[in-house]
Amino acid sequence: MDLELKRIIDQVSREKGLERQVLISALKEAVASAVKKRFGPKMDIEVNYNENTGELEVYQFRVVVPEVKDPVTEISLEEAKKLDPESEIGDSIGTKMDMDKLGRIEAQSARQIIIQKMKSAEMDVIYDEFKDREGEVVNGIVQRFERGNVIINLGGTEAILPPSEQIPTESYRRGDRLRAYIVEVKKTQRDTQIILSRTHPEFLKRLFEIEVPEIAEGIVQIMGVAREPGSRSKIAVSSSDIDVDPVGACVGMRGSRVQAIVQELRGEKIDIVPWSPDPAKYVYNALAPAECTQVTVDEANESLEVIVPDDQLSLAIGRQGQNVRLAAKLMGWKIDVKSETRYKNSQDPNYQAMLKYLGMTESIADHLFKKGIRSIGDLAKADPEELRKDAIPFIEEAKKFLEENGPEYAYIPVEDQEAEDKAEREALQSEVGQENIEEEQEQSQGASKDEETDEGNEGQKAVEANG
Repeated sequence: MDLELKRIIDQVSREKGLERQVLISALKEAVASAVKKRFGPKMDIEVNYNENTGELEVYQFRVVVPEVKDPVTEISLEEAKKLDPESEIGDSIGTKMDMDKLGRIEAQSARQIIIQKMKSAEMDVIYDEFKDREGEVVNGIVQRFERGNVIINLGGTEAILPPSEQIPTESYRRGDRLRAYIVEVKKTQRDTQIILSRTHPEFLKRLFEIEVPEIAEGIVQIMGVAREPGSRSKIAVSSSDIDVDPVGACVGMRGSRVQAIVQELRGEKIDIVPWSPDPAKYVYNALAPAECTQVTVDEANESLEVIVPDDQLSLAIGRQGQNVRLAAKLMGWKIDVKSETRYKNSQDPNYQAMLKYLGMTESIADHLFKKGIRSIGDLAKADPEELRKDAIPFIEEAKKFLEENGPEYAYIPVEDQEAEDKAEREALQSEVGQENIEEEQEQSQGASKDEETDEGNEGQKAVEANG
């Protein structure tokens, strides 16, 4: 039986990856607890494990006294002499206990303690193995499902893929092989939990590091990642070597590298864009494939106003705003995309007046301008049948506003840019003309001086000749 115990210890140690001493310590503590439960907590005992025989030995220690009052903790000098002839009063004598005296309940209690200790030791081993692996990508097999969680077998242990970390468009079946990102490793009173994610932006970054050697070598750097898991992602890359195209390195020959990642993410679209320290150039790249005609940068508020051609507006914004939303996440800046028509309209003070005073949206104001209604006064006279439904109530709003605030708001004069430019040109021509006159005067004055000098020289020559 003792050799059987030794064999079990060795087997469990190999299968669970636990040290033998951890198991032996658990056994000793369990037996000590069972003995005290059977004979009382005051009993002074010691449990030893014999490595040679595989036997657990329990010794009871009692103090040698002249008169025994508590047989659990004390032993008479006469009895002590029988065990050890050199015993004296005050000595502690240890005697080996018969383990057969333990009842079924005590044995069951010991078994529970052993199981608990083994589980605790196993938790410590798993925690020590994975605590420094947060941020890694691991491979596993779908094992089972628990209350929405997918339990992934990582080989020596299990990990949890919670619903919040699962890609919405994916479905999992038992036996599926998955890659996932270790978000957190935490130890609770019950177990050690390894939390996985397939939606984390860092998961996409790690996949590129695995597939693209230039990233692993540090030649190509990933500068930003933005994801809407299962749908679309954007990743910004740069290169420290001018001879290495960062986008081409990530795409791979005929798209082989990026396609491997797309397949792992089960069809998620990935846009790879060049990073730039210039926000205007960066947003131009980030909004691709849409083209930008003008970018206004507000560095103080980290915001960008992007103007695109009218036919590129829907492409720049994307389905349900996805393209511009991902670009904003990628840059960490606020991006306001406008069509050229809306931008031109917004420069008109009458357009701004309708937004400010009537509280209408830019969409309605654009609709009115398209219909030729370009001021609050025009709107007050508009035919409701020519307007779309959400614009009709603003006819009465315009009339009411003009009655309360006066007709001066009916039309706000727009500065004539052409006239302004003409005035500038005339002023410039005037300045140039004045400069030309001054130059002619200077030239004429210079010529007069030259003539005077010539006349003086001729006179001097005539005097010398007469002399």
